[in-house]
Amino acid sequence: MSTNQRVAFIGLGIMGLPMAGHLLAAGHRLTVHTRTKAKAQSILDQGAVWADSPGEAVKGADFIFLCLPDTPDVEKVVAGLLAGIRGGQIIVDHSTISPAATRRMAGTLASVGVHLLDAPVSGGDVGARNATLSIMMGGDPRAFELALPLLQVMGKTITYTGPSGSGQLTKLTNQILVSLTNLATCEALTFAIQSGLDPAKTILAIGSGAGSSWQLNHLGPRMVAGDFAPGFMIDLQVKDLGLVADAMRDIKLSLPASPIVQSLFEKLQQTGHGRDGTQALFLAVQKNDF
Repeated sequence: MSTNQRVAFIGLGIMGLPMAGHLLAAGHRLTVHTRTKAKAQSILDQGAVWADSPGEAVKGADFIFLCLPDTPDVEKVVAGLLAGIRGGQIIVDHSTISPAATRRMAGTLASVGVHLLDAPVSGGDVGARNATLSIMMGGDPRAFELALPLLQVMGKTITYTGPSGSGQLTKLTNQILVSLTNLATCEALTFAIQSGLDPAKTILAIGSGAGSSWQLNHLGPRMVAGDFAPGFMIDLQVKDLGLVADAMRDIKLSLPASPIVQSLFEKLQQTGHGRDGTQALFLAVQKNDF
C-alpha cells in the first residue's frame, strides 16, 4: 500500500492524538477534527490539515479513523457522515463502544458501500505514544487487509477477530482482565503496606514472578506514589464496565467479580475521581470503601 493515503482522523484525545501522529509521520496525508481545536495544534504544527467538522474531514479520504469516548459520540459522527461519504471508503473505529451498536452502524454503512471496522485498542497512553498498541479488529476481512498497513504504524499486535462487533467483544474481554487485575494489584499492595513491607521493594520482588502483571509494574508504582494522573480515566473504565454488563445481559451470563470492581469504580466516580487514572482504585481499597 502507498504511504501516501488520504486519511481523516476524528477525535484527538489522550489516545487519538499520538495515534494520528504516527499516521502523519508515516507519510500519509492527514486531515483531523476534534471538538476543541486547541488540542489539535501540535499535530497541525507537524503538517496535518484542520477540518471544521467531521463531514469536512472525510471529504476525499480513503480511510476514516474514529477515536471517540462513547457509543453516542460514534453514532452521532457516523449519522453526520452518511450524507457525505462515498462507496469504497473504510471507517476504522478505535473507540470502545457497544458491540450491538457497532453491528447496526456497520449494516447501515454497508448499504451505501462503506465498510466499518471495529478496532478498539489496548495499551493505554503509553502504547499509543510508542505505537505498541494491541488492536482487535472486527468487520469485513477484505477491508481489514486494506487497512492493515495503516494499523501497523500505530500498533504492535493487530488481530482480526471475526465479523462486525467481535473487535468490541474482544476489547470488553480485555477490560474484564484489566479491571480485575487492577483490583488485585490494589489489594496486594494494600496488604503489603499494612504488613509493614516497603511497597517499592515488594513490586521489585514480585514484578517478574508468577504474580506479575502490566498493572502491577506500570500502575503499582504510581499507586504508592499517590500519582493518579490519567493514562486511562475512571470515567471511561466505568463506561466500559457498563458495556460489559450490557453484553453479559445479552448472553444471559452472570459473573461474580466484574460487578464488584464496577461498583468500586462507580463510587470513585461519584466522589469526584472520574477524571483520575484507573490506578486511583487504590484509594477505594485503602479506605475499605466497598
